[in-house]
Amino acid sequence: MKIAVIGTGYVGLVTGIGFAEKGNQVICVDNNQVKLDVLRSGKSPIWEKGLDELIVKNSDSGNIVFTDDLQYAVEESEIIFLCLPTPPREDGSADLSYVITVSKEIARHIKEYRIIVNKSTVPVGSTEIVRNHLLEYNKDCNFDVVSNPEFLKEGNAVLDFMEPERVVIGTSSNQARQKLVELYLPFVQNENQILLMDEKSSELTKYAANSFLATKITFINQIADLCELNNADVELVAKGIGLDSRIGSKFLKAGIGYGGSCFPKDVSALINYSDGIGYDFSILKEVQAENTRRKIKPIHKLVELYGDDFSSLKFGVWGLAFKPETDDVREAPSAYIIRELMDKKAKSVLAFDPVAMDSFREFANLEDEYKSRIDFVSSQYEVLDDIDVLIICTEWDEFRNADRAILADKLKGKVVFDGRNIWRPEEMLELGIKYYSVGR
Repeated sequence: MKIAVIGTGYVGLVTGIGFAEKGNQVICVDNNQVKLDVLRSGKSPIWEKGLDELIVKNSDSGNIVFTDDLQYAVEESEIIFLCLPTPPREDGSADLSYVITVSKEIARHIKEYRIIVNKSTVPVGSTEIVRNHLLEYNKDCNFDVVSNPEFLKEGNAVLDFMEPERVVIGTSSNQARQKLVELYLPFVQNENQILLMDEKSSELTKYAANSFLATKITFINQIADLCELNNADVELVAKGIGLDSRIGSKFLKAGIGYGGSCFPKDVSALINYSDGIGYDFSILKEVQAENTRRKIKPIHKLVELYGDDFSSLKFGVWGLAFKPETDDVREAPSAYIIRELMDKKAKSVLAFDPVAMDSFREFANLEDEYKSRIDFVSSQYEVLDDIDVLIICTEWDEFRNADRAILADKLKGKVVFDGRNIWRPEEMLELGIKYYSVGR
């Protein structure tokens, strides 16, 4: 099929590459010339396994092109996917301005039937909003608007797209439904994985999925608190409940909270939407508040050890991305922890991440003064030079498999705060390290 993908961010680029890989003709549209130049050179502007190779392969075959010409894309494509940013406003609601602006532009160029697919994460009712704006700017255009939310995990997005657990299609149009089922059939093992529903149910499915997973993480983190108070081990508890098929083991890893763009943004948006229709989604409000508290939990333990003034202490941080296998630092616990260290006058902070140091410099929501006081070093072991405390924020395999002898030898202060439970407490005890983890 002939497909346009508007927006080459995380979702748009993976979506475009995924469809191209199955032999569709894909036009990816973006107004960022720097990003387009990177893509045309065969590189991915985001760090995601396998993307660079697939960009080169499908560009060379002609299955995908990158352009800023929206009119060309609309005129040449049967199906148009909106993969645009929906950033949170100050009140937590999703900002639809990018979606609305592009919808107006698309309307001007529609000359025959088109299917417009909302793949951006949007609030309930957004399909109708897009439909109304299309008609406002071209009352004679022939189109359907469909909700088709993404369920991609950063670090595994390409595989998630190529082998989805489910595909959700929300539309009341038989014509659009049949076309999208045909498009997605090559991606699923059987047609039962394609779930057909109305537009609002589809939109809510996306928010419900991410909010439930965020709630699951928050639950096991609070169980971890109980474990610490009772000398129990949260990892054993998680295994004990995770083997129950009704619960499942995924997202039961205790730590210093979730980050990234999806969970924080989607939880906020669902709370805001619920408030707007007069419903108090109280459990999600507590999930949101608890996750914010959780991110700086290591700081509370440091205060117990050293008091409220860190001016004599040097800190090392392993991991800046919100999780491994990505360079995404949005809402990462590392930024919250580093800000608290700076607020308490830490003497210095050395930091290392295998892929996220550049994005941390650019996107971490830290004051410039604080960023200037962080030294980004070239290896995990260089972080250990003359520091008093090591804080682990991301569970990269490089850290999990680190040479313990080097750790014990170089770490002057012999104190580790492991926010991701990557090591065994008994092993650290044998090395003479004061080791603090989560729920153990």
